[in-house]
Amino acid sequence: MGGDAFVTLLLSHESVTVRKRYRAPVTSASRPPVAPRRPSSLFLHGAERSDDYAWMRQTDDPELLGYLAAENTWCDTQTAHLAALRTTVEAELAAAMPDEDVSAPRTRGGWEYRVRRPAGEQYPVHVRRLPGTGPDADEVVLDENVLAAGHDFLELGVWEPSPDGRLLAYSVDHDGDEVYELRVRDLGTGTDLPDVLTGTYYGLAWSADGTSLLYTTLDEAYRPDTVHRHVLGTPQDDDTLVWQEPDRRFELEVETTRSGAFAVLLARSRDTTEVRLVPTDDLSAEPHLVAERVPAREYFVDHQPGPEGGRLVVVTDLDAPEYRVVTAPVGSSDAADWVELLPHDPAVRVESADVVGGHVVVGERTAGRLRVRILDIAGTTVRLVDPDATGEVVRLGDNDDIDAVAVRLVREGWVRPPSEVAHDIATGAETLVHVQEVRRPLDGYRCDLVHAVADDGTAVPVSLVRRADTGGSADASPCLLYGYGAYESSLDPEFWPEVLPLVDRGMTFAVAHVRGGGELGRQWWQQGRLLRKRTTFTDFVAAARHLVESGVTTADRLVARGLSAGGLLMGAVAHLAPEQFAAVVAEVPFVDVVATMLDDTLPLTVAEWEEWGDPRKPEDYAYLAGYSPYDNLPGPDRSGLLVTASRHDPRVSVHEPAKWVARMRAAEESEPARRGGPLLLRTAMGGAAHTGPAGRYDAWRHEAFLHAFVLDQVGLGSVSPSR
Repeated sequence: MGGDAFVTLLLSHESVTVRKRYRAPVTSASRPPVAPRRPSSLFLHGAERSDDYAWMRQTDDPELLGYLAAENTWCDTQTAHLAALRTTVEAELAAAMPDEDVSAPRTRGGWEYRVRRPAGEQYPVHVRRLPGTGPDADEVVLDENVLAAGHDFLELGVWEPSPDGRLLAYSVDHDGDEVYELRVRDLGTGTDLPDVLTGTYYGLAWSADGTSLLYTTLDEAYRPDTVHRHVLGTPQDDDTLVWQEPDRRFELEVETTRSGAFAVLLARSRDTTEVRLVPTDDLSAEPHLVAERVPAREYFVDHQPGPEGGRLVVVTDLDAPEYRVVTAPVGSSDAADWVELLPHDPAVRVESADVVGGHVVVGERTAGRLRVRILDIAGTTVRLVDPDATGEVVRLGDNDDIDAVAVRLVREGWVRPPSEVAHDIATGAETLVHVQEVRRPLDGYRCDLVHAVADDGTAVPVSLVRRADTGGSADASPCLLYGYGAYESSLDPEFWPEVLPLVDRGMTFAVAHVRGGGELGRQWWQQGRLLRKRTTFTDFVAAARHLVESGVTTADRLVARGLSAGGLLMGAVAHLAPEQFAAVVAEVPFVDVVATMLDDTLPLTVAEWEEWGDPRKPEDYAYLAGYSPYDNLPGPDRSGLLVTASRHDPRVSVHEPAKWVARMRAAEESEPARRGGPLLLRTAMGGAAHTGPAGRYDAWRHEAFLHAFVLDQVGLGSVSPSR
């Protein structure tokens, strides 16, 4: 296994015998880096909390940068034997996808817009053509490769054509910190206007005549707290303040209704919203409040044109824990005026409602499956549109044409590339619009859904993807178990070609749909947040245990992986159940939970109190400290651990994974018996954001590095793929 010695022992765990591999420490003339220790203490709730690495909060500290560089060198040294495997896996990822690719068309203002990925280029090119013309008529709207020239990172934030198609508002981030510079391009000449708006964030709404726009900016804690109105041709300093949100739990968003009649200004916390509307034919008008802000009540708005200005279509949890759909007069500011369109059903989570072709098209989930419901103007269900198979979903696509007679849907699955279809509202007939090309057959895989039993008896869904010739034999296979479990975010079936090199080598790819996510509705989230957060971790351990007990895999061949809040999950299970995992991959992990939630100057902290809790309160402090990975390090015989970080990450500051690894190293140095598998930290010093590199080839290279580590840890480093 890459030259590392290992010993296999037999353990008994809850009446199930599992094999656990113990790796000997790496023997080398060099040693892993040691971070400087600067003792500091925090006194809170009558207790002292000491932290030798709190100084890493200063992310520009030269000693921190030196430590990160030393960890990168150590990681490179310890994974040097995987260089050939990384190259092979990267080639497999590239071979699965076409050299050149083009997206489905989006119709905006009489034009069809597409995204092309030219061969050999890191970034896409945005083009458009008139309907009925061919590719030869394509006009280049924006070439991201040109924007990326001279930079090692590029990400678009806003991309929004004006209603008449003359202009394009777009914003660019070159650092990965999600702070954007907004520009406006004249699509007739291909040149940018003098307007340059700095410090902007996601979201934008054009005026109907394309002479002004609304956009958001960030405060010192990276919170989008302000909406401004900009008139083209004027300096940013002259922009008008439209809304500034003083409550630091709330972020502001801006978009346009599907009808184009209104700009939607949304203030949103973790469980509360407030919406104001501004007519796009007069962005200087006073924003109109749709309904007053009420704690723990959410509502989201679209507009349906019609007589007397039409009506608003509202998705809300008012008197509906899993949400319902109501309508409201355009001029109303009182929820008492809301009229039921789709009643609440406790077994169905309503997630969205779009107005298309005189109908309301609802995205909903039931029993963990995403489906679509089409309602007529009176609220009668015209049709339910279900996914085709296990491991697949059907969801709303881009429906920019509010008058279309067909609604754009996307059918997709773990091993089914996204297929966009035009679903005829009247007949239900579907016409294929576009399917993502894949340069390999996908009929050699199978998808299954199993259920693990959690500690409290709850059934936790687990998706499985594997080769069709595995799963029926007596021999268990290596397995990668992925998890997230926060913010009501759902890991729904989605085509992940990145996992194919693992599955082709005989691994099972598993996804644990743990509580804290939203796969089984709003209540699934509620059961895994705040003072019930540990449920997320124990659900994941239950999923791992089920995979072993049912013979899918064995503990010495099971690897866990998660990113961000999923990285917190990884840190927690590395402490709770090291015997269940051969290795853990924690990507940009949120692991210093107590200190981060106490520092309200950090990005997201105040808004996150409604997700994790507020440690200024004694009960929350005790609960958070009880599971925070930084405060609860893995014990003896730790699983192998690969940790990633990004220097410019605004969501999980680089200091969190850095100090976590530093503390583990210090603990294992003073107590050698704590040592287990490899402990590696790899930091992107540039060219990456929260979720990794932006360029497609850089992203494949990064993924190949993670895959090589996983394959090595389960003994598949020298195994060739089989299809």
